[in-house]
Amino acid sequence: MELTELTALELGAAIRRGEVSVPQAARAALEAVERQNGALNCFLTVTGERALARAEALQKGVKTANSPLYGVPMAWKDNICTKGVRTTCASRMLEDFTPPYDATAVERLEAAGALCLGKLNMDEFAMGSTSETSFFGPVRNPWDLERSPGGSSGGAAAAVSAGLGWYAVGSDTGGSIRQPAAHCGVTGIKPTYGTVSRYGLIAHASSLDQIGPLGRDAADCAAVLDLLQGRDRRDATSLDGDYGQLLSRLTGDVRGLRVGLPEQCFGDGLDDGVRRAVLAAAQVLKDRGAQLVELSFPVLEYAVPAYYIIASAEASSNLARYDGVKYGWRAREYGGLHELYTQSRTQGFGPEVKRRILLGTFVLSSGYYDAYYQKALQARAVIRNAFDEAFGRCDLLLTPVAPSTAPRLGESLGEPLKMYLGDIYTVPANLAGLPALSMPCGFDSQGLPIGAQLIGPRFGEGRLLNAAHAFQLDTDWHRRAPEGGKRT
Repeated sequence: MELTELTALELGAAIRRGEVSVPQAARAALEAVERQNGALNCFLTVTGERALARAEALQKGVKTANSPLYGVPMAWKDNICTKGVRTTCASRMLEDFTPPYDATAVERLEAAGALCLGKLNMDEFAMGSTSETSFFGPVRNPWDLERSPGGSSGGAAAAVSAGLGWYAVGSDTGGSIRQPAAHCGVTGIKPTYGTVSRYGLIAHASSLDQIGPLGRDAADCAAVLDLLQGRDRRDATSLDGDYGQLLSRLTGDVRGLRVGLPEQCFGDGLDDGVRRAVLAAAQVLKDRGAQLVELSFPVLEYAVPAYYIIASAEASSNLARYDGVKYGWRAREYGGLHELYTQSRTQGFGPEVKRRILLGTFVLSSGYYDAYYQKALQARAVIRNAFDEAFGRCDLLLTPVAPSTAPRLGESLGEPLKMYLGDIYTVPANLAGLPALSMPCGFDSQGLPIGAQLIGPRFGEGRLLNAAHAFQLDTDWHRRAPEGGKRT
């Protein structure tokens, strides 16, 4: 049996049947990491000895396991706190930070028998769309090593795509799960804001950040999300809900489902190959009984400016704690307290993080708060209302994930505005706090993966995952993998 050809759920089932042992799965994953990570740079920390020791312990409990993902090797984005394991946010500022506690998401998956292989590379403090702003060097796309895997959860998407583990958990502030999932040919979902605890997630923009899974298909993501979701008293924004039934509700039946196609998402600026692939995905759903509804979403043009003002403002506030005094990078030479702050932050943060701190500080300043930040909040409310109106006419929205496939490394860093505009289809869901999913739907003329995005109403994860599952029952895009992560 070629383990890399299995999905996370298939491997979990094989472990429970006794066909594969947990140590065997762990060794296969660690061997793949050792073989490929030098080229991909998707792992920043590999906890090999720890993983093998846990695998032996988990093997003893296989017969009584009640999780479909028990013993399945996985990894965490490096902005999610793991007790005793270095958590850097891909920044010099936290290069040697080892958390004394686990994030709630980590606790929940560990309790279900998760087997962690290590921590995954990302854009520094999750600021970027290409996974190139990391202090530890860029992540490379397993489909083409000269291209970006997307960001900021680029290490997570690249690892799952290349077979370095069966699923990963990342974070999504403006598309940071969905965009790299699209560029690497895997499935990823950003859940409704508040349904997964953010306790232990190192903050970028607190009103936008959300933890979510990346897997090989919708069923894998549903199984992970069943374990992650749930109210947490340590996160004041977490919500009560009917959790834990996403996987069991995957029927593939989408008869009568109304799928909206916003005309503004298929116009100028979208590559022809991406447009054709996403519209072909719509046709697959229609052939399974869904209804396609054309609609207008004119507020899309406000999403990117509103998002970057709000996200930068919140980042400026959240990153103020890194001053070289309490923890994090401290400059070796300084003349006084003010110079300690200045030198520590100058040396500890990279260019993109500094750019967003400065932008956020500017829009929050007394002379510009009303002109920028207040107007961005008003635009956010308008976008939420537009989604409410859209979901009065349809059950889900189908859009591209990104205007084009994966860019070449270095293309975006010199043009930050172009990089920001690449988030035009993903940031609206974060502004409105809605669930959104990326699923593989084809390849362009250069053999690079294309992703389609499904957006649902609040608590609409079940609809999203079932629609994606229906699509994947009739297609095999999610089964394809780059050389090294070969699947059937």
